[in-house]
Amino acid sequence: MKQFSLFAILAALLFACAGPKKTGTTAYQVISDTETKVLKGVLSRAVLENDTAFGWFKEGMRFGSADAYAVEQFQKNKAKFSILVFAGTWCHDSQNLLPKFYRLLDKSGYPEKKVTLVGMDRAKTALNDLHIKWKITNVPTFLILVKGKETGRVVEYGTSGNMEHELAEIVSRL
Repeated sequence: MKQFSLFAILAALLFACAGPKKTGTTAYQVISDTETKVLKGVLSRAVLENDTAFGWFKEGMRFGSADAYAVEQFQKNKAKFSILVFAGTWCHDSQNLLPKFYRLLDKSGYPEKKVTLVGMDRAKTALNDLHIKWKITNVPTFLILVKGKETGRVVEYGTSGNMEHELAEIVSRL
């Protein structure tokens, strides 16, 4: 797979998007949708936390705990990797897994600045064809990157049904 740096991804999205909202490290478009608010582009946790359309995020953060093994691996290896996440604000799997993912980051002290969250529309397309570059077919997809190169991914709940543990397995091999 071609090597892409998170900075290049973020820069491309920030400067090449036609008419997105830009706030800090986010650059996204609000897609017209009759069922729910759909954001497409680079998002931040703050966008999800502060927009009442995404009450599912705050609600999901209230329940559960982070996988202890995943917390340990993220703490131990946090300097070695970054994370690229493709998700849909409209997608039930994303609505369930994003709070779990951010709870893992919180518990492990993993720096949020090393995470790039890309919102996708219902057709599962991202701005600047990032879905093609990273071969994204399902959301959410969590990619572990080392120096901008993918070293592993977990799609939706993963093969075992435990996204956090599968991410930890990838991180433990770094």
